[in-house]
Amino acid sequence: VYYDTHVRHKWPIIPAFVLAVLFFGPLVGLVLDRVIFRFMRTAPHVARLVAALGLLVAIPQLVNLWFGQSPSFGVEGIWPSSQGSNFAVYHFGDYALNGDQVATLIATAVVVIGLTALFRFSDIGLRMRAVVESSRMTELSGINAGRVSTIAWMLSSLVAGLAGVLLAPLFAQVSATNFTVLIVAAIAAAAFGGLTSIPLTLLGGVLLGVLQGLLGGYLPPASVLAQGLRPSLPFVALFLLLIFWPSLRNRREVTDPLAGVDPPPPGLASLERSRALTWATRIFAVIVLAIAIPFVLSSNYWLLLGTQSVILSIIFLSIVVITGMAGQISLCQATFAAIGAFTTAQLVSNFHTSVLVTILAGGVLAAIVGGLLAIPVLRLGGIYLALATFAFALMFESVLVPLTWVGGGANPIKVPRPKLGPVDFANNKSFFFLAIAVLVVMSVLVIFVRSGTIGRYLDALRGSETAAQAIGINPARARIIAFALSAGIAGIGGGLFATQSGIAQPADYASFLGLFWVVLVVTIGSRTVEGGIQAGIGFYLVEEILKRLGISASWQPILFGLGAMTYAKHPEGILEYQKRRSLEFVQRQLDRRKKTGGTVQPAAAGGDAAAPAAQKPSSERVGAD
Repeated sequence: VYYDTHVRHKWPIIPAFVLAVLFFGPLVGLVLDRVIFRFMRTAPHVARLVAALGLLVAIPQLVNLWFGQSPSFGVEGIWPSSQGSNFAVYHFGDYALNGDQVATLIATAVVVIGLTALFRFSDIGLRMRAVVESSRMTELSGINAGRVSTIAWMLSSLVAGLAGVLLAPLFAQVSATNFTVLIVAAIAAAAFGGLTSIPLTLLGGVLLGVLQGLLGGYLPPASVLAQGLRPSLPFVALFLLLIFWPSLRNRREVTDPLAGVDPPPPGLASLERSRALTWATRIFAVIVLAIAIPFVLSSNYWLLLGTQSVILSIIFLSIVVITGMAGQISLCQATFAAIGAFTTAQLVSNFHTSVLVTILAGGVLAAIVGGLLAIPVLRLGGIYLALATFAFALMFESVLVPLTWVGGGANPIKVPRPKLGPVDFANNKSFFFLAIAVLVVMSVLVIFVRSGTIGRYLDALRGSETAAQAIGINPARARIIAFALSAGIAGIGGGLFATQSGIAQPADYASFLGLFWVVLVVTIGSRTVEGGIQAGIGFYLVEEILKRLGISASWQPILFGLGAMTYAKHPEGILEYQKRRSLEFVQRQLDRRKKTGGTVQPAAAGGDAAAPAAQKPSSERVGAD
């Protein structure tokens, strides 16, 4: 907003600053609180985390649609100067600072002192901390938790807007991506302060900047460390701080003492339908596949989209395992897919190993990495686990992928199609059926685990970890197995994707793309196998629909990002919720037909049509899937 008003429309600095920071900043916070987060005040932490991830996916694309896709150049700062703020130089002893740097120092000092005083010495600061602890308990004390939350959102958005205006002149070009990456650096500084201390957060940011400067000054510019470690230092710092920093180690979210009054999440629709309806649903699915497969095979274009959808569905099954079954938000599933892809590519190109064997090897290596990563990060849980996995993904992408022996360096690694005896999967149709076969195997594996001992353990842990431990369940063991299984499935999917495209390249497994994957699966339905498959199909289908309607592809992440807002009310996913409603309607019709001897009678007001399906005799309910 500041760039658009000051640079494009030639507004003076002060009016542009007031509009961008003092008006639009708090306004954005007010809208987010009133439209989204006020309805999530008593929701579980994972629901609020999913909503925040949805916004992180949607907002940059909304900014691009509103202000244009092209990066902005020549952004001026807020320090007035007849020569332009970038050229006003002030000397402090041996140090020279331009106007933008002086403005940043002054604004930082004012914000740090003001926020510290606010949280330590004012009633509103104390009330904000109380609302974070438990909004329900705060309401019982006679405090309007909604008003306090609104003030907190408006204040945080104002500070974020001020930071954006101050940071913009430091970039050669400004785009939404710049600020998205900066969020990780900001979280690393906040982690240094234990996510509670503002002065220590400032110190953490200063130390991070100084360390980056030292690395740039002492490392050879062309060295791997200078090109890989220096720009990725915030990611490495965040990961290490979350794992080893004393104030964060073994830390989990604050549990609301009144959280137990919330109703449990709804059960799966597949577990609430009768045996007859279960078989009818399966027959309908077979009919749909019988129609869809010939259509996909009818042209090379649809065959390509169909194959990619099937492979992406395999990767999405890993999110079903870790999020739907284990109840954890992992943001590094794309990284595990990359491990599988690059392992496949390196083994085939350097050792000429069988492609199918290398795909399995990539899955095994990804599972090992996932299991090892789970050991430290599972001590965190919740939002801290999500941050740690995202930091690991960014660290892997920035430090390891550029290495020749990992990601192939600047050039993608070629990967041939597999062969199995006389069958050569270089043919696109045969490869499509290979992908379907792998998807079926992975789906059966996930269903088997969900209905087995580990699945029961994970269900119990998702309900109450304390109660599960009381009956002898080992939380660490069950979740490490789930993490390793999830990583292994993603690794196999990544290797298969590399063989389908013919190359293994980092862009196909970018960390921010993986973040979008998580949002997509959670929105569609992360608690069922069919939810993961539907998400894989929806990823390409929605993109194709938007393309044929002439709508910008930016709307795809916007739609799914905003769709994640429904997670708090429907944690089972949008499609699972709609499926439950449809099945309840069909079940009522079948029950009414059974009572009337085959003739469906109109339901009287308050009659069978309003009766919940749960009133059926329990003997008619069996598990399905």
